[in-house]
Amino acid sequence: MKMKSLMLGAAALLAAAPAFGAGRGSDGQLNLLYWQAPSIMNPYLSSGTKDLEASSIVIEPLARYNPKGEMIPYLAADIPTVANGGVSKDLMSITWKLKPGLKWSDGSAVTADDVVFTGEYCMDPKGGCAQLSHFQNVSKIEAVDPLTVKITYKQPMPDPYGPFVSYESPILQKKQFEKCMGAAAPTCTQANFNPIGTGPFEVVNFKPNDVIQLKANPNYRDPNKPAFATVNFKGGGDAAAAARAVFQTGEYDYAWNLQLSPDVLKGMTGAGAKGKVVAAFGSLVERLEMNLTDPSSSLPADERSTAKHPNPILSDKRVREALSMAIDRNLLVQVGYGAAGKPTCNLVPAPAAYADENNTGCLKQDIAGAKKLLDEAGWKMGADGFRHKDGKKLVLSYQTSTNAVRQDFQALIKQWWKEIGVDTQLRNINASVFFGGDPGSPDTFQKFYADVEMYANNFSGTDPQTYLSMYTCDKAPRPATQWQGENINRYCDPAYDKLVAELGQTADLAKRGELAKKMNDMLTKDTFTIVPLVWRGTTSGVANSIAGEDINPWDSELWNIADWSRKK
Repeated sequence: MKMKSLMLGAAALLAAAPAFGAGRGSDGQLNLLYWQAPSIMNPYLSSGTKDLEASSIVIEPLARYNPKGEMIPYLAADIPTVANGGVSKDLMSITWKLKPGLKWSDGSAVTADDVVFTGEYCMDPKGGCAQLSHFQNVSKIEAVDPLTVKITYKQPMPDPYGPFVSYESPILQKKQFEKCMGAAAPTCTQANFNPIGTGPFEVVNFKPNDVIQLKANPNYRDPNKPAFATVNFKGGGDAAAAARAVFQTGEYDYAWNLQLSPDVLKGMTGAGAKGKVVAAFGSLVERLEMNLTDPSSSLPADERSTAKHPNPILSDKRVREALSMAIDRNLLVQVGYGAAGKPTCNLVPAPAAYADENNTGCLKQDIAGAKKLLDEAGWKMGADGFRHKDGKKLVLSYQTSTNAVRQDFQALIKQWWKEIGVDTQLRNINASVFFGGDPGSPDTFQKFYADVEMYANNFSGTDPQTYLSMYTCDKAPRPATQWQGENINRYCDPAYDKLVAELGQTADLAKRGELAKKMNDMLTKDTFTIVPLVWRGTTSGVANSIAGEDINPWDSELWNIADWSRKK
């Protein structure tokens, strides 16, 4: 991240940018730094947040959420409701109307056919769509006219705002992607790296796991926006270097996801700092995912971490519960996040209507209780200080992305697990690879070639229906889905799937909250399939010279980048 190379990049981008009128492009270059480098610009082929963030400034949904969690129209003219006739009274359909005059960055018209195609693209069973939960219970998507799309459901949907809402479910251009359906989806490199969009910026050059160069979209619907002519979207490095680049050297205007200890951040943001920390609490939870399938390298590559082979150790709930009981979450918060974190036992920590306030059993570390559970499970302590059963040592592989806080967590958790007799093999993987979704890589979090892995994610908007729908049986990553899928731990319980269906049909808010809490508890305290650790605030760094930034815990942090400008 040398200043010389940054300036050379700026010159090249400005040369590529078209001439603009007053307002658009008047503030030169915006420099963004994501230490987890984007590896693809198609969110339907990756559930990694860094990829979704990058694509969000190029391709857009019909509607998205603001920092208050309120749904607001983007490509849609308004938000359909029962009151305005956009949602049918029987809750079986929703009709969206596009804003008139919308154009793709190549100058062609945006039509309802593009919306219909996007739904077909994601719902193709051979495509392994990473955002399939947004299309839960969709029966049909059809173009009523060039600007009108009707989505019909298989059953009444009190919350019909799954498809094409939030940065997780944007609209793709049919012309660009129509030959990329099904199994061909990951082979369309040009389209996946350089999507034609409707957002404020368009891709000039994309280098996976490195840098994205963008310029203002000349066909963006507001002729006076964006204020920046170009964007240098740099990926890679680490959170500490990203923070220094904003707060100390001033090379960058925005640094995403500053997953750093509070002492480190405090030391960088004192008097004379060139930027400030921005933070907001949404639904972001750092957790452990327990692999219910066998990741052993002794299995054929197409059978590792699949339903064909249960995990020989973690299939026993008592072992999973013991691992959770051994963890001191309060210390993890103190070490890793300070005021930007809270210990939690919930996968859904917010909004309050959906968070189980009684699910607090994991908040107190219980080493003795964990040992007792392992004894009951037949894992007996050996002379080597570790447990054994049927001649097999209790050894677990534990992976996460490369990051100082996560490595601190790994070290602490390994020590706590050693206290209860578990031998833990640690591994950290470059975040750009880990969250990349490349079906050919053995190191993605979706492929999950480990017993335990740690990461964080959240849900867009303030209703967790789509988020909880990720853990139905059909959404487990596997070879048939190009190793895409949202059910990372391969949990499968028909009773859970029934609750997901019931939530989709329930309009009463109190009942919805009750169902969400029940599903949360099934995944956490009832099965310990997911072991929540820390409810994290979304924390990033922004230069003092930037105006208009408004951090958003319910959608992309770059949700309103068209409104950003340089202070004069």
